[in-house]
Amino acid sequence: MALKLPQSMNECLYFSNRFIGEKGHAFAWVYRKLCPKCKKVKMGKPVEKGKVKLRAKEYTCPACGFTEEKTVHEESLMLEAQYTCPECGKKGEGTTQYKRKAYQGIPSYLIECQHCHAKIPITKKLKEKKGVSSIGDEEDEDDG
Repeated sequence: MALKLPQSMNECLYFSNRFIGEKGHAFAWVYRKLCPKCKKVKMGKPVEKGKVKLRAKEYTCPACGFTEEKTVHEESLMLEAQYTCPECGKKGEGTTQYKRKAYQGIPSYLIECQHCHAKIPITKKLKEKKGVSSIGDEEDEDDG
């Protein structure tokens, strides 16, 4: 399959570098899409007064001005990943639709291991499974 790694963050719409469990690791990205109308420039969020509009609900082409709704645009993209499977420990690569799905109660992008077919979740930072306590919630034992 041999996925092409991004050379710069400017090529990516999404980028993540996560540790998964004790021995798993995932390096995932989504390339920006070429404008479907002019096919010259990659689309991005609209720029107003020299600044990118962060919470924009659409993506625009800087060359021709074509606009596409955010949900339609993002569902047409593919997430690519290189990973070390937390189940079998083998390295691999995979692709999936750029859409989060609930996995063990956490919205995640799911990659399937090409060796053992385990699901590898790529979650947002600091998200934990439901029912798992956070680090500071443990009770200290007194010695005396």
